[in-house]
Amino acid sequence: MKTTLNMKKIILASMLVVPFLGKAQDIHFSQFNETPVLLNPAMSCTAFDTRIIANYKNQWASVTSPFQTYGISIERAFKHLKLKKAYTGMSLSIYNDKAGDAGLGSLLVNLGFNAVVKTGQYTRFSAGIGGGINYRTINPSKLKWESQYNGSVHDPATASGEAVPRSTMMQADFVGGLAYHYAKSERYISAQDGTKFDLGFSVFHYNMPKYSFVNSGDKQYMKYAIHANFDIGIKNTGIAIVPSALYMKQGPSQEISIGSLFKYIIQDQSVYTGIKKPCAIALGAFYRVGDAIIPTLQFQYDMYAFVVSYDINTSQLTGASKAKGGLEFSLRFNTSPGYGKALGKSINRPTYK
Repeated sequence: MKTTLNMKKIILASMLVVPFLGKAQDIHFSQFNETPVLLNPAMSCTAFDTRIIANYKNQWASVTSPFQTYGISIERAFKHLKLKKAYTGMSLSIYNDKAGDAGLGSLLVNLGFNAVVKTGQYTRFSAGIGGGINYRTINPSKLKWESQYNGSVHDPATASGEAVPRSTMMQADFVGGLAYHYAKSERYISAQDGTKFDLGFSVFHYNMPKYSFVNSGDKQYMKYAIHANFDIGIKNTGIAIVPSALYMKQGPSQEISIGSLFKYIIQDQSVYTGIKKPCAIALGAFYRVGDAIIPTLQFQYDMYAFVVSYDINTSQLTGASKAKGGLEFSLRFNTSPGYGKALGKSINRPTYK
């Protein structure tokens, strides 16, 4: 039984690594709402003047060396207060990923630009583009293959029959997207007087870069993403329903994630003075179809938000993973345009999604 389990782990490690040796996969977080510019460059600055988000994920520790992903994104709007109908935004994101026993690494640095047009009293439309580099590394000597299993144990001296990948590669990459933002609420954190939502569409790798450790002529598939998130207040209850959905397709592969948080407003912000700070807590779950159930907890205070989630594996890999997926954290800071015109000064005001 122990030998069978070890074999399952070897096979699983191979399954997790092999896709990267061909059509390289993208950095991936379960908390897709907390990686907006990684999801769509047009999402930058639609509801914020400034937003900074730090992310960390640790997964697959039960079957191989942990896959660790972490990074930070920074967004900033320009001339937001000077231009009434339109303004521009800029984003910088840096993400690092280290995966499995072979130390498959990815360093992604991306710069994004977008233009936001106020199409109505409550609506904004945004178009954005992004570009950057992805530097990948791997240690080929530490790869394990099913063909090296001799019937009882893994024998690294046995020829795998696989092509030996190179250890590094670096490619330029580009992404573009569109987004629509709606917010009908005078108090952004309030669950009692407004509805907010974002809809978006983005295309990744539209330059189809050569992206392989084993075949220099292999190109990465373009990836398409459609995403939506809502914040729907229930009047006079202090409660909001916050559903989200994501669909992505890349070549023959696709991903569907859907779920909702249920938010309770512990304390709302005083509208004019800003002395009383807003506070809210949200609990819910998401389902990545055929792969994982993701319980999620979010805490928001003033201009800060902290989110923690855990992937409970439900795929065919559960025999080796024992349903253990990954623990993920996000920390967000954001500010929105000043609104204290009656006081003759600008008050930083948090926007909650």
